[in-house]
Amino acid sequence: MSDDKNLQENTENKQEQYSLNDDRRVRTLSPGALVAKRFFRNRVAVTGLIILAFMFVFSFIGGALTPYKEDQLFYRDDQAMQQYAGVTENSEFRYVKNPESSFSTLAQAQFLMATINKSDTFEADDITYTYKQEGDGFYIIYDGDLPVAYASYDIVNVSKQDDTLDFGLQCEILRAYTNGKKDFTWNGEKYEVSEVGDVTRDGQDVAYASRYVVNALMSDVYLTRQFKDELIESIQNGAEEFSFTDENGEAAEYTITYDAGTKSWSVLQTRETHVFDSYGAPSKEHLLGTDRNGMDMLTRLMYGGRVSLYIGFIVVFIESFIGVVLGGISGYCGKWVDNLIMRIVDIFYCIPSMPIIIILGAAMDAARVDPQIRMIYLMLILGFLGWPGIARLVRGQILSLREQEFMMATEACGIRPSRRIFRHLIPNVIPQLIVTMTMSLGSTIIMEATLSFLGLGVKFPFASWGNIISDVNDTFVLTNYWFIWIPAGVCLLLTVLAFNLVGDGLRDAFDPRMKR
Repeated sequence: MSDDKNLQENTENKQEQYSLNDDRRVRTLSPGALVAKRFFRNRVAVTGLIILAFMFVFSFIGGALTPYKEDQLFYRDDQAMQQYAGVTENSEFRYVKNPESSFSTLAQAQFLMATINKSDTFEADDITYTYKQEGDGFYIIYDGDLPVAYASYDIVNVSKQDDTLDFGLQCEILRAYTNGKKDFTWNGEKYEVSEVGDVTRDGQDVAYASRYVVNALMSDVYLTRQFKDELIESIQNGAEEFSFTDENGEAAEYTITYDAGTKSWSVLQTRETHVFDSYGAPSKEHLLGTDRNGMDMLTRLMYGGRVSLYIGFIVVFIESFIGVVLGGISGYCGKWVDNLIMRIVDIFYCIPSMPIIIILGAAMDAARVDPQIRMIYLMLILGFLGWPGIARLVRGQILSLREQEFMMATEACGIRPSRRIFRHLIPNVIPQLIVTMTMSLGSTIIMEATLSFLGLGVKFPFASWGNIISDVNDTFVLTNYWFIWIPAGVCLLLTVLAFNLVGDGLRDAFDPRMKR
């Protein structure tokens, strides 16, 4: 009796242990959980997902935390050689017109021909001119008795910045200087002329005559007489460098270079300049250095990731929306509707996308479209040209689903066609659509980077990984400034690779033939 009782108790315990109401029973996973389980078993796909998570954190959170702005410029103080002045020694006539008359370029050419032919008169602009040599290389040209201009190898310069000289006084100065006179009288006042061309009145400097023309290359710079004299002396001595100390005691160094083509001298000044911190090396302030415009490269990479990811997702969304709508209608309706939509798809497949995008990019350049509006146009164009592949995918899936029993049940229940398509058919295409969209993201980002590299995509001041790499426009930058293009190239490579890995993982996870 005792053994039978124990056997009965053990049987009851086993039956209770395997009861359907026991929480320890084997649970059946939902389809979504099965997909997630298969996906996370794929180590390669999980690696891609981790890379994508890092890129999103780097681009969006990193861009929000960085202390710099996307278009913030940085400067540095640097020693630079700048064009300061130009010097020319006259080997041809210089013409100075009388303000009360005219003397055209044609008249100048006719005068030169007259001096060569040794003719006393010449004609130009229906006027007969005469001229008279008043000194060595100095001629005064007359219209009747009125002097209209003079031609000379020497020019007259005022000694003070704001002074002006009467045309007649200039003629008298050159007449005295070219004839070796020490003084002359003009309007009752006596002027003295030195051998080097200095003109004084009552001991005050008035002007000076010289065959050298010294001009400042910047409008806000005035060259003093002392500076010109020392510069000309250095040129005559064949010096390549000279120093000058101004009235305030500030000394500056200058370099003199001669251009045999123009027969002139360029004067370069070494100055402390405040310039863009272009191609600055990596440092504590700028971990990846600075670009050509003096902007922080790490910040540009973060904001560039935002733009590239924004464009990728929005373009894929536009492609998917158009493709799902047209593909769903085509697959469900069939007949002439299917034939029409598929012919439209064929037409879009035949459109040369890249030439059209290049033409539109050039047109936007010519129209000077705002960079932000241009970015919107770029997304719309890429999305509008990329939907045919998704439409074909959706159509093929719906063609295989519309004849199944659950669709016959929806038709028997009187559900309207639009609800059948978007409530019952499209959800069954979502797994394949997700895989296609994920893998399309990588190719879209590559397309945007290519267009930006060619100058047809995202424009300055907005950053994208493509236009960051386009800064490498010559071999010198490519070989010497690795921090400009390698980080952007690595970010682009990892992001596209990660999207492809995740797409492959999703494709395998959604495949019902995969092992549980």
